[in-house]
Amino acid sequence: MPISPTSLANDDYCVLGLATCFLREDGDFHAVDIIEPIPSAALEAILKQVPTSYQWAIAVQAGEVLAGEKINKPGIFDQSAQFCDDFVERFTAAARTYQVRPQAKEHLAIGEKWDKFNFSLEKKRILNDSKVVKTEDNVKQHSHTHQRL
Repeated sequence: MPISPTSLANDDYCVLGLATCFLREDGDFHAVDIIEPIPSAALEAILKQVPTSYQWAIAVQAGEVLAGEKINKPGIFDQSAQFCDDFVERFTAAARTYQVRPQAKEHLAIGEKWDKFNFSLEKKRILNDSKVVKTEDNVKQHSHTHQRL
């Protein structure tokens, strides 16, 4: 997959999280570990112990992860961990949030791993879920809803 060039410098800051997500296959759920960039607002929320599917997070520099046409998986992640969809675009967007809000960088130093999140799988993040809308799902509206009175 070709990687589009980003407007990030090699030393731009970003936080990567290891999220536990699920795939639905034949009615069963299978857990998968996903590497996702965490924007600054999301990081600040989950540091306040909001329940999250992130097991842990680590602060990285853009140059460690995005190298020309290649995405490098930091060695701290298991081989089984997969990058999220649209990783480069999401990484670039998340890194920009730290440029706009530099005080968010104070939570984690480069290379620092944080695992004291309020990890919860109560609300499963299902990656391949699709909503099927049926006729019986429609809600009856009052007869005057779309009329001028």
